[in-house]
Amino acid sequence: RDVSDTPRFIVGQRVRARNMQPAGHTRLPRYARGKTGNVVSHHGAHVLPDASAHGKGDMPQHLYAVRFTAPELWGERANARDSVHLDLWESYLEPA
Repeated sequence: RDVSDTPRFIVGQRVRARNMQPAGHTRLPRYARGKTGNVVSHHGAHVLPDASAHGKGDMPQHLYAVRFTAPELWGERANARDSVHLDLWESYLEPA
């Protein structure tokens, strides 16, 4: 999709998943809300499924792959070598 704004985040940047509690559909998993990770890639702009699911149109946004370490998500007892990569839309993220 085409969007006129430039990406807010760059590969390698530390970001935090917003701790949002929207009514209805979102692709931001609860376990990642408020957690910090690093942008590993930018996928370009894609339809924001939250808006589409609520009949608000496509509302395309930049989409990023963000790497979260297992200890960041599940605490210090999680294996430090493990991580989870999530594809997250720009409105889900803020600078860390």
